[in-house]
Amino acid sequence: MFIYELLTFSFLSGLFVFSMKRKHMLLMLLSLEYVIVSLFLILFVYLSMMEDYYFSLVYLTMSVCESALGLSILVMMIRNCGNDFVLTFSSLW
Repeated sequence: MFIYELLTFSFLSGLFVFSMKRKHMLLMLLSLEYVIVSLFLILFVYLSMMEDYYFSLVYLTMSVCESALGLSILVMMIRNCGNDFVLTFSSLW
């Protein structure tokens, strides 16, 4: 049961960092990836008890797609604005 407490703590610490570092897009993406990896580990431990690994592969595929989308938004934001501050990004132009 210690592994569940450790993974829950890692998930909550990732959410805490995500909420505290909301000014920089890169730090937000890194903390979001940390949350996704901790959720994947929780899901993997849970599904390994039932010996069903297919859904964990689907989850991992979707998280990789989300990562690629986040990095492409970050690159677009740096090319247009010159930095990764979220507050300077305006969606009006």
